[in-house]
Amino acid sequence: MPTPDITPGAPCWIDLMTSDTETAKAFYTALFGWTYETGDQEKYGGYITASKDGRMVAGIMEKQADMGAMPDVWSTYLRTDDIKATTEAAAANGGQVYLEPMEVPEQGSMAMYGDSSGASIGAWQFGGMKGYEIAAEAGAPAWHELLSKDYESAVAFYQKVFGWDTDVMSDTPEFRYTTLGSGDDAKAGIMDASGFLPEQVPSMWSVYFAVDDTDAAVEQAVALGAVVMQPAEDTPFGRLATLSDPTGAVFKIIQDLGQTA
Repeated sequence: MPTPDITPGAPCWIDLMTSDTETAKAFYTALFGWTYETGDQEKYGGYITASKDGRMVAGIMEKQADMGAMPDVWSTYLRTDDIKATTEAAAANGGQVYLEPMEVPEQGSMAMYGDSSGASIGAWQFGGMKGYEIAAEAGAPAWHELLSKDYESAVAFYQKVFGWDTDVMSDTPEFRYTTLGSGDDAKAGIMDASGFLPEQVPSMWSVYFAVDDTDAAVEQAVALGAVVMQPAEDTPFGRLATLSDPTGAVFKIIQDLGQTA
């Protein structure tokens, strides 16, 4: 499969903040077949790059001691061609700037925000590193979805801050969903989660990984120490399950069943 076409505003990278990098590496190698390369400690803080079949797919980094009770978490990064302007736009449109633009030597620049609904989202400006090199294949990210408690505000935030050209996929009281792009060209989604996210759970981005067989992957993940958060079920988009890895980072897996939404 060709390298994904990552347009400005679209998801371009994911990484895992984990309290135990060795456990995480072993888990995702067994589940997805990943291999790893660890960056220079002084230059890149020991950042671990995961690859699938020799192509970059994700990052893993150790949670720092000063992060306290912050849970282990998968993060999504959106592409920007002007990270300074994006950061200013995030602050001007109801967001919070958690991490000001920071240059990663020879690779690009990153920033981290809280969007207007409270979900954490990263921004990445390409340098030498131009995002993940494989998507929508087994062991690679397949979809990115914001579960938002403030749906209308969140849609406006991504339109204004990241330039999203959005399409309303559904607008019923039971299911409100907007995508970046439309139909088969959609690259990410925003769901109104105000009706089902518990009060103590904030708005959040979810990463979906493609698998060949959801039920087999769930069985394997559990044997490796994962916990099933939502059992496998057929959806209009594939067979879907939600898991947390051995240290608690939540992710979704999806098997393409060949349907059309």
